[in-house]
Amino acid sequence: MKISVIVPVYNAERFVSQAVESALQFDEVHEVILVEDQSPDNALQVCIQLTEKYDRVRLYQHPDKGNHGAGPSRNLGIEKATGDFIAFLDADDYFLPNRFDAEKELFKNPDVEGVYGALGVHYYTEKAKEQYYSLFEDKLTTVYKKHSPKDVFPGQIYMLGSFGLFSIDALTIRREVMMKKMEILFRTNLRLHQDTEFLFRLSFYLDLYPGILDEAVAVRGVHENNRITVVDSKKINPASTRVLLWKEIDSWAADEKMMPDNVKQHISRMHRSFQIANASVLHKWGMILKYLVTDYTSIRSGLYNVNFRDRLF
Repeated sequence: MKISVIVPVYNAERFVSQAVESALQFDEVHEVILVEDQSPDNALQVCIQLTEKYDRVRLYQHPDKGNHGAGPSRNLGIEKATGDFIAFLDADDYFLPNRFDAEKELFKNPDVEGVYGALGVHYYTEKAKEQYYSLFEDKLTTVYKKHSPKDVFPGQIYMLGSFGLFSIDALTIRREVMMKKMEILFRTNLRLHQDTEFLFRLSFYLDLYPGILDEAVAVRGVHENNRITVVDSKKINPASTRVLLWKEIDSWAADEKMMPDNVKQHISRMHRSFQIANASVLHKWGMILKYLVTDYTSIRSGLYNVNFRDRLF
C-alpha cells in the first residue's frame, strides 16, 4: 500500500507536528501532504520545519496563498497526491498505531473501494474537557455494527441515529476509483459540514467496508478553538449550518439519475425539516429583538409580558 495522508492546516501550530508524526509511524504512508490555508498563527513556519525534518512530508498552499477552507484544501491535497490510497487527517487530530490494521487486509480484495473505522476523543486541556465533555464524553464515533457496502448510504440517510457515524479521519479510499466515480470531490461552497456532505456522496458511489469499529483507530482532538466543536456545542446555530448542508445534498440528489425517486423525496423532506427548524429559531430571536425594542421595560423588570411568554415558548 502507498497511502497519501492529506492534512489541511489552519490555526494549528500547536497540534500539526503530532498529527504528522502520528501518520509517519506507518511504513504504508507514502507521503503526508500538508495544505496550509493562510493560518493566522505560526502554522506555516511549523509546516516548513516539518518538511525539512521529514522527507515524506510535502507542503502546499493555494495558488493565491489565501484562506479557502478545509474542503478546497483537501481537494488540493488530493490533486497533489501520488499514493494509491487516500487518507485524511485534521491537523489537530492524530492516528493510533492500529490505524491501518484492517485496511492492510481488506484492500487485498479489489472490490473494496474504501474502508472506515472508529474515532476516539481526546481533550487537550481541562478547560476544553469542562466545556465539551457533555457533548462528546469518552464515546467512540462509529458505525454500530458491520454493514454491507450497499447499506452504508441508506443507513446514513434513513437511520442516522441507529446506524452511527464514521469520520473522515478514520476513512481510507482507493484514489483511482474515487477520481473515476466522483465528478465533484469536496464542495467548495460549504465552509462547514463539507466532510459530511462528501461522505454521503462517497458512500453512494463507492463500496465502503467496515474496518475496526469497536475501538478507535484515530483520535479527535478537542480544544477551545476547534471550529466544529464550536458548531456542535451550539455556540454557532447548528440549524442554519445544517440547512446549507441538506440544501447541497438535496440539490445533488435531484440531479443524480441513478438515485431512486423515493430516496430523493426523503432527502427533500429532510431538507425542508431543517428549513422549518431554522425558521423556528430565527422566529424566536426575532421575537426577542422585537420585545427588546417595544417592551424592554417590562422584560428588564422581570414582569414578562404574557404574549412574549406564550408566543416565544
